[in-house]
Amino acid sequence: MKNSYAVRGATTVEMDSPAAMDEAVCELFEEMLRRNELDPDDIVYIIASQTSDLKSKNTATCLRKTGRCDDIPLFCVQEAEINGMMPRVIRLMVVVGHEKTGEARMVYLRRAAALRPDLKME
Repeated sequence: MKNSYAVRGATTVEMDSPAAMDEAVCELFEEMLRRNELDPDDIVYIIASQTSDLKSKNTATCLRKTGRCDDIPLFCVQEAEINGMMPRVIRLMVVVGHEKTGEARMVYLRRAAALRPDLKME
């Protein structure tokens, strides 16, 4: 897609529960919007993934609960299981439908910050 870009982010939950999933996904999504000065109308689609140890709720369902993704196509997949992978991780890739006006700011929260120590988090 011409004139589009992606913003990536990840977070973790301490326990697999619907409430913990809702809280973490909402926090991550809102922080991605804030740090990148995005409006939900800027978003073309979102791909979400979660590790296989998260079974209480689908990440896309958590995003819909925010009320800010009603018109955004959402797709959720399970992460590939890799030896030594971090448990209880949720990832988002938000595809934005306009040209970048500045640097895309990736967002890694909670324990997921250890996944990308090379990125300076604000």
